[in-house]
Amino acid sequence: MLGVSITLACPPGYSFDDPLVDRVRQQYPEVDFHQTSDPREAVKGATAIYTDVWASMGQEKEQATRTRDFADYQVSASLLAEADPGAIFLHCLPARRGQEVTDEVMDGPSSRVVQQAENRMHLQKGLLVWLLAQQKTVPGDSTTRSG
Repeated sequence: MLGVSITLACPPGYSFDDPLVDRVRQQYPEVDFHQTSDPREAVKGATAIYTDVWASMGQEKEQATRTRDFADYQVSASLLAEADPGAIFLHCLPARRGQEVTDEVMDGPSSRVVQQAENRMHLQKGLLVWLLAQQKTVPGDSTTRSG
């Protein structure tokens, strides 16, 4: 929707399947979307690098396999150096330092994770206000709201 270029880098077997990629491209033709198994190719020219934990909640049994599979995808200073000079680093937190990101990047001048976390808090508050405004009645209150 913003007309950005997005490159997803992940090991073989973890990428989006073709039907999903086709649907994304049909729904958002203005987005330049690519997938690669080469993390250096993915960050080449990037203005933002965004990563997440390798194994999310509910995937604990896959932790060892994912740690092995994603080892080459760690965001390190050398990987960040492949991006644009002013590139920023983002992570939705909590992060597993030493796995998907090094301390040097997480705590470095390119990191925007603290600002990102703060913005997420304000976004969530706004979403709650919006959702509550959508209700016709407040639970436990007989007052009708217009919405």
